[in-house]
Amino acid sequence: MKIFNLPEKENMRPGHLACQGCGAALAMRYTLKALGEKTIVTIPACCWSVIDGPFPYSSLKVPLFHCAFETAAASAAGIRAGLDIKGLEDINVLAWAGDGGTFDIGIQALSGAAERNENIIYVCYDNEAYMNTGIQRSSATPYGAWTTTTPVKHYKNRPKKDIVAIMAAHRIPYVATASVGYPDDLIRKVEKAKNIKGTKFIHIYAPCPTGWKCKPDDTIKISRLAVETAVFPLYEIENGYKYILNIKPEVKKPVTEYLKMQGRFRHLTEKEIEMIQKEVDFQWKRLLEKCNQN
Repeated sequence: MKIFNLPEKENMRPGHLACQGCGAALAMRYTLKALGEKTIVTIPACCWSVIDGPFPYSSLKVPLFHCAFETAAASAAGIRAGLDIKGLEDINVLAWAGDGGTFDIGIQALSGAAERNENIIYVCYDNEAYMNTGIQRSSATPYGAWTTTTPVKHYKNRPKKDIVAIMAAHRIPYVATASVGYPDDLIRKVEKAKNIKGTKFIHIYAPCPTGWKCKPDDTIKISRLAVETAVFPLYEIENGYKYILNIKPEVKKPVTEYLKMQGRFRHLTEKEIEMIQKEVDFQWKRLLEKCNQN
């Protein structure tokens, strides 16, 4: 049995309002384990603005600021400036947003903060659609996926936006991908980001059983399959140019093993799955070249 080396301290209370098997809840729990209690979190409209609980209750043991949908990064930058003026430089400021508030609605504030190199940690927990408002497609929704706004006969026919490449292009000190299926790796990356000055961006893979039409108890299995098939590789980018591959599967599994566990892909034909496989293989090859891997 795999024994994870996780910090024991919990900075998240029981009784949150997430669905069963929610990857976003796990992502927050692991992130706060790494950052500790000296942390302030800013959250825009997203699943986590509900998961946290109704005012005046909160499932987090750290200060939390709910902000407008598009302002996670700007709000975090403002909090950071206020703390710095008071000389409280040892407090972490975490902007925590979903893919809708990051890839789409909040990208202008995020890009501005990154261009200024604000000293914040920005985490995007990615469940690949606007899950909080009814499973609408976002630019993080992958090719071929069903959502309520991309029904089976009109499924998403565009690739997922490469948010990691966009953030790396800002030449910020640290960009990384992480997954709730690999908590040691996730926590190590958050701890690393904590000790770097400037803008840090972490893209966390966080399955949504409700929106993905999968079993709640398959969240971790799907998270690991995403890495084992190279659908969601785990890597880091330092200063916009240095690529570091964290996990390289000994044998890369076919994407069919990943897709078949999710009802949102059930309508795809063999030809469409073959197209997805070719794209995954192409992107994996490109990443290996950037990481100087064979």
